[in-house]
Amino acid sequence: MRTILITGPGGSGRTTVAATTAVKAARQGTRTLVLSADLTDSLGAVLGTPTGREPVEVAPGLTAWRPDATDSFREDLLAFQDRAASALDLLGATRLESEELTPLPGAEELALLRAMRDAATAETHDLLVVDLPPAPQALALLALPEQLRRYLRRLLPAERQAARALRPVLGRLAGVPMPADWLYETAARWDLELGAVEAVMADRATTVRLVAEPGPAGTDAVRTATTGLALRGLRADALVANRVLPDASPDTWLAALAAQQGKALDEWRETYDVCEVPHLGRDPRGTDDLAELPVPGVGDVPPPVAWTVADRLADDGVGRVLVWHIPLPGAVREELELIRRGDEVVVTAGQFRRIVPLPSALRRCTVDGAALRDGELRIRFAPDPALWPQDG
Repeated sequence: MRTILITGPGGSGRTTVAATTAVKAARQGTRTLVLSADLTDSLGAVLGTPTGREPVEVAPGLTAWRPDATDSFREDLLAFQDRAASALDLLGATRLESEELTPLPGAEELALLRAMRDAATAETHDLLVVDLPPAPQALALLALPEQLRRYLRRLLPAERQAARALRPVLGRLAGVPMPADWLYETAARWDLELGAVEAVMADRATTVRLVAEPGPAGTDAVRTATTGLALRGLRADALVANRVLPDASPDTWLAALAAQQGKALDEWRETYDVCEVPHLGRDPRGTDDLAELPVPGVGDVPPPVAWTVADRLADDGVGRVLVWHIPLPGAVREELELIRRGDEVVVTAGQFRRIVPLPSALRRCTVDGAALRDGELRIRFAPDPALWPQDG
């Protein structure tokens, strides 16, 4: 299944572009599902059909779904209470009732991730269009599965579960109770579910589409989002310049704004595959309105972002150097930070951070320097003689 994730600065019209992409694909005979996590039904307002916790057919071949976080949050927490009953009773805790549970902040995003996983595994649609939150929240959301899986593996390593027979002995030696089987089973289930979501985002058929209004603020937001996506190994397949004003206008104020948009568009065309969507002078409503917007179709899948390792001679022509090439378009040298922690490297680019396992060859090397050139971070590694096989 092809997946298109759509995001952009707040107020850029990303929901309209997501709905338009879905409508056009469905009219071409593609079985399409469009998802949204908005608390208000902005997706339904654009489509002209209310959406909610159950999928609804908007038009032939087009289904819209705005999953409700309340039900899934309530079910998960009540199930956790049941599994942890002994520990809660020991602490004298008072159980929470179903009627008093309301979702915590972030529950909507988690419900969206779960809906993405369910849609990908159901195989009832050919295209999944996801109306993500505004870019900063969307980038945090895309990073969540990988981060949570890492936390689970550090806090509850699977290998410790294997030593079930030793757990009572270890508990007596440590003087504290050891985690029960249900805790490991829950962690394993969460890891499996998060892995399924991560697989959707890592799939070669998954792309991101950025939406922004041309201008200084939009340019800054697009540059920042591009860097954040690249750090996650994602690449935008298109940049939709939304609400573009006509060039010629007798109104001085509109002419100045159009000139500002034109300057931003010229800059964008040098880097991105730009699609211009004109301002209609009103908000589009209904599938017929959306079908008239020149939003790009599904298109071909762009090549994935590759983090490659090159093996070459050192500058002195004697030793070897391995260079890890990490594409980071839009990154600023002063905002880059690298920290090696064992077999991982922590890469920070501005407000974004990712902890990445080192490729196997680099784990036997020491960091020998780094440089940012032409939107690419190049980290140099020198083989560690104590760990690297010697020739001869």
